[in-house]
Amino acid sequence: MKNRQRRTDGGKPFAKGAGTKNPGGKPPKPKRERAADRPQTARSQAAKAQATESARPEPKEQATVERLPLLTGERPPERVPVILESVASGDFHLIDSGYGLKLEQYGPYRIVRPEAQALWPPALPAHVWDNADAIFTGDTDEDGMGRWRFPREALGETWPLKVLDVDFLGRFTSFRHVGVFPEQIAHWSWMKDAIEAANRPVKVLNLFGYTGVASLVAASAGAEVTHVDASKKAIGWARENQTLSRMDRLPIRWICEDAMKFVEREGRRGNRYDIILTDPPKFGRGPSGEVWHLFDHLPHMLAGCREILAPKAIGLVLTAYSIRASFYSMHELMRETMRGRGGVVESGELVIREAGLDGKSQGRALSTSLFSRWVPK
Repeated sequence: MKNRQRRTDGGKPFAKGAGTKNPGGKPPKPKRERAADRPQTARSQAAKAQATESARPEPKEQATVERLPLLTGERPPERVPVILESVASGDFHLIDSGYGLKLEQYGPYRIVRPEAQALWPPALPAHVWDNADAIFTGDTDEDGMGRWRFPREALGETWPLKVLDVDFLGRFTSFRHVGVFPEQIAHWSWMKDAIEAANRPVKVLNLFGYTGVASLVAASAGAEVTHVDASKKAIGWARENQTLSRMDRLPIRWICEDAMKFVEREGRRGNRYDIILTDPPKFGRGPSGEVWHLFDHLPHMLAGCREILAPKAIGLVLTAYSIRASFYSMHELMRETMRGRGGVVESGELVIREAGLDGKSQGRALSTSLFSRWVPK
């Protein structure tokens, strides 16, 4: 049911020399021009496309959802707000952001993609943005699709990347994404440390697992992993990443199935997991046409996850991406879900810190996702 993908449409790079000072003294007085005559830069095209996408409502189908009973027991204590920050890791870092865009480094490529949270002006001059290798903009439709533009030279569909010592393939998809969600690095680092510190066998369930980077991080740390995604294409991509990472012998189950159905069946079977990651989309479909709406189905998903948490579980992690909600909504839902289980619920936002061209400078923090995480103590 992983339907997190969006799409892209190429735009022209920034005008050369934009934002530079006139070395000869006073700048020339600009001509008055109509808005329609102004050149459409990568910034303006992408920001316009992002606004258009945000204005279109998701297709809504009537969902039949039973009401959950109120659980008894004390709600876990809370830690709020918690800001989890992802910084440069391996082949990724956020170079700059602004005007509804973000400029990122993925291995050898400098990429421009829309980012509605970037409300401020870019910190770096326009000529830096002009040197992007790939720009994602486009006339988005209800499926969020578009296309890529390669201003410098045509690039291949895939290229190798590494994050947290895991090798995987980046890919220029028609849905904006490139195969990894770097804001999740904060969760993956926490999970890796927790698995290694457990000194016992650890079972991890990765729901809506997409291209499997989180699953590979968990397996490389020593966990037995079950990866679930409703997309056959995403499962195939994840298997490619497993081979690229030379992890074919590690215990990872790749399951193409509706996440809700899988969780319910695991509960009936009595299977339990020490760590559960769930990163659901706002809207999605299962392989047999099952409909997922986050606000309708998330409480049931979390209730099912609670049932399959092991008695000595290490954590239950929820990430919510691109939704109109407060992190407090996720936070209170998680506390209600985990009544009587003890532990603590910590919730807030995932942010990525700008790192400049060198990947080492400390810039602004770009908010990307909401999260809520239950841990035993």
